[in-house]
Amino acid sequence: MAKFGEKPRHYFEEAATRFLRERLTKTTLKSMTAHLEYFCGIFGGRELASITRVEIMDAIPIQAVRKGRHAPLTAGTRNRYLSTIRALFYDAAKEWEWIDKAPSLPELEEPTGRIRWITRDEAKRLLRALTDECMRDCTAFGFQTGLRQGNILKLEWSQVDLVAKRAWIHPDQAKARKPIGVPLNEEAVAILRRQIGRSDEFVFVSAGEPLDSWDAWAWKTACRRAGIKSFRFHDVRHTWASWHVQGGTPLQVLKELGGWASFEMVLRYAHLAPDHLAQHAGAVLMHEPAKLVAVK
Repeated sequence: MAKFGEKPRHYFEEAATRFLRERLTKTTLKSMTAHLEYFCGIFGGRELASITRVEIMDAIPIQAVRKGRHAPLTAGTRNRYLSTIRALFYDAAKEWEWIDKAPSLPELEEPTGRIRWITRDEAKRLLRALTDECMRDCTAFGFQTGLRQGNILKLEWSQVDLVAKRAWIHPDQAKARKPIGVPLNEEAVAILRRQIGRSDEFVFVSAGEPLDSWDAWAWKTACRRAGIKSFRFHDVRHTWASWHVQGGTPLQVLKELGGWASFEMVLRYAHLAPDHLAQHAGAVLMHEPAKLVAVK
């Protein structure tokens, strides 16, 4: 029993259980559960208030076992572990008042990589190579809307208006926690119409049930058949954004379409459409540009 004026003792696994229970509807629940299962193996049985910043940073995994082999984790993956445990300690301090202060956990520096996108011809080859109809339709819908995989797999008919040609993602389903309006072009509408009658609740289903997980083996096989290397499903979203920029969609409009939280996220695609800068390229000429002489 805690003395008067002292906070009761709370343990890490107790915090993990409450944290996940309060996020049962989140699209990231599966990954957060995996993260906290890992941390429970390290901090299980420890009082929450006794866990230090240094211990947490040292506990962030640097590799994972995949197919019997140890594979290094990227800085991005390690940051997702950090994000989960950071949110847990924030809730423990600010929301539940279980601890006096949450430890400061900085982001790990992530290398800037190239945006992976494919051409329309490559996208068509990939769709032909996907033998599973549900996976093929989900992928095609991603190319037309730019929605994240989780939003596509869990899309419900209540979020679709085929007459008005729009769909929407609720704030609790969006990564930026803001609602996203999704205008549907003709191809997207056609994809949705093919799903009518398969389920009363979910749009994309296989044998009447939504896909709980993505078949990574089938995806890699299809990419190999299509002659496409190093292409993840999330790169479908990159491809959609790249096509938009190359087609002249303003970056501010793209930000709204994609539901990004910051303009910096959209700037990753700016280099794909430098045409608007062409008029300024002559500002550094060392010689006067040649003047055209009218022919009489």
